[in-house]
Amino acid sequence: MLVLTLNETEIMCVVGPNGSGKSTLVKCIEGLLNYREGNVYISNIDMKSMNQREIAKQIAYVPQSTRQLFSSTVFDTILMGRNPYYSWKKSETDIEIVLDVITTMGLEKIAMEDFNQLSGGQQQRVLIARALAQQPQILLLDEPTSALDISHQLEVMKIIHTLAHRRKIQVLMVVHDLNLAARYANKILMLKEGKVFSLGSPNEVLTTKNIENVYGVKSSINLCEGSLSVIPIKRIDKHKKIDNYLFG
Repeated sequence: MLVLTLNETEIMCVVGPNGSGKSTLVKCIEGLLNYREGNVYISNIDMKSMNQREIAKQIAYVPQSTRQLFSSTVFDTILMGRNPYYSWKKSETDIEIVLDVITTMGLEKIAMEDFNQLSGGQQQRVLIARALAQQPQILLLDEPTSALDISHQLEVMKIIHTLAHRRKIQVLMVVHDLNLAARYANKILMLKEGKVFSLGSPNEVLTTKNIENVYGVKSSINLCEGSLSVIPIKRIDKHKKIDNYLFG
């Protein structure tokens, strides 16, 4: 039986090809999907014994940046993160926590702007801020950098890394970019066809052999400024027939 353990301040990145089960895993941990086997424990408590409000006080989920179906200011969007803590009326404590998060995330200048009018990078920062307002023990993120340019990818990953250490949060995130995983993760979970293929440190998981077996790609791995750099070279021969059909 495989046991996945995430400790305080640790960041675990989940990687793997499309359809390998990355987002499904995160949604099962969050409680958005039911699972038939296994258990999820938060501080040694089985999550199946907890109600949704109790779970929301422990786990915060950040989806891929998305536009809301209704107009809401940045402040009100972040305030939604306090929903697990009040029944019908927001307290002064809730407002103070939101204001603190806004300052922490550097969102003061856009606090009263419409969330739907923000850039992708700004929206992602607001979604992370909303999650922080829940004061979670565990932060789950589903491809937080997928819709961002290189600059904003690095900005968001730096924010997550800093928050994990300053607020002693455990972070589990799905990422496609192996180089971002190599740079910021303490642990990497590599999935293939819905199963765990490899689990360990970036040095242990991101090998040319693993990348070839999981992604079907030959690669070169180098050390750059203290972290691994993965350079894809070419797809392996199983794609040759497709290449011949398309380009032959």
